[in-house]
Amino acid sequence: MKATMEDSAVGEEVLQFVTFTLNKEQYAVDILNVQEINRVTDITRVPNSPAYVEGVINLRGKVIPVINLRKKFSFDENPTNETSRIIIMEINGITNGLIVDSVSEVLRVPSSIIEPAPPMSSDLGSTYIKGIAKMEDRLIILIDIDKLISGTVQL
Repeated sequence: MKATMEDSAVGEEVLQFVTFTLNKEQYAVDILNVQEINRVTDITRVPNSPAYVEGVINLRGKVIPVINLRKKFSFDENPTNETSRIIIMEINGITNGLIVDSVSEVLRVPSSIIEPAPPMSSDLGSTYIKGIAKMEDRLIILIDIDKLISGTVQL
């Protein structure tokens, strides 16, 4: 069954997500955590940081760690290009940047079309997945940003 905005019941909770592309797949994070979206700028490497931490950036005088989601999810590396973006997010009072291949749109999703994360052969596969939004023409993986960041080393 295809879900559309018209299918949602009156009074049903509608969630808003920022969608982005990573490894040719669509992902989303809760818009309430997103502060801003920036082009990839100069990133300063930090010695002895985990491989998925690209380094830090200076954003208006504040030093912010930047996590490469491709590396965090063990995807093949892909050099940043003109569509790559850093999503600046605040989670539990800590600001982080997440490098993604591109940012797509802000999406309003009725809670009724969100399925829980499917069971995987290992817990690692679904650790950071909050659920799957079944849209009319695509599936969007909803990232549990709290779990993603809590499992990340802070600089």
